[in-house]
Amino acid sequence: MRYLSTPPAIPAGALAASPQPVLTAPDGLALRPWTTDDAPVFLAAYRDPEIRHWHTRQPTTEDQVRTWFDGYRRSWLDETGASWAVTRDSVEVLGRIAISGVNLDDGVCGCGYWVLPAARGRGVASRALTALSAWALGGAGFHRLYLDHSTRNRASCRVATKAGFRLEGTKRSDAVHADGRHDMHLHARIRGDT
Repeated sequence: MRYLSTPPAIPAGALAASPQPVLTAPDGLALRPWTTDDAPVFLAAYRDPEIRHWHTRQPTTEDQVRTWFDGYRRSWLDETGASWAVTRDSVEVLGRIAISGVNLDDGVCGCGYWVLPAARGRGVASRALTALSAWALGGAGFHRLYLDHSTRNRASCRVATKAGFRLEGTKRSDAVHADGRHDMHLHARIRGDT
């Protein structure tokens, strides 16, 4: 049993009461839940050197990817996170975007993303992050979204800034990548930011 001195920002059960939403973004982008048919493209994404470099948790088989997808569905039902395929017209997968570390009491969660090589440099990640933010800070009821990335990942920094996530600081030696420890930039966007 939880004892709070203030009411939760998002009541327990509010997210899971509905199916995970499909979100839209400009230029035909749609963020939809992953399907088992997406397993090959998801696995192939983790063969890309950039994605491998910045994401230390990597699947090795399509069966493992399908297990991850099952975990994503459970996370939505448990209200601990969610993951979407970033697509063109709900068909062609261009990337991934997710929320994690959901704290319903405080209305806070983290965000993460990657984009396939063919979709990079076109604003796909920033449009997807903007659409996710509009839903999360709007109808979903979150108050604060945050994300972090290696200070060496300039592309991710541009995505965050373009999507309205202000740089709040640097977390020194906060993450381990294949090439060692990295300082991490912390960005956040709160309800009411313009």
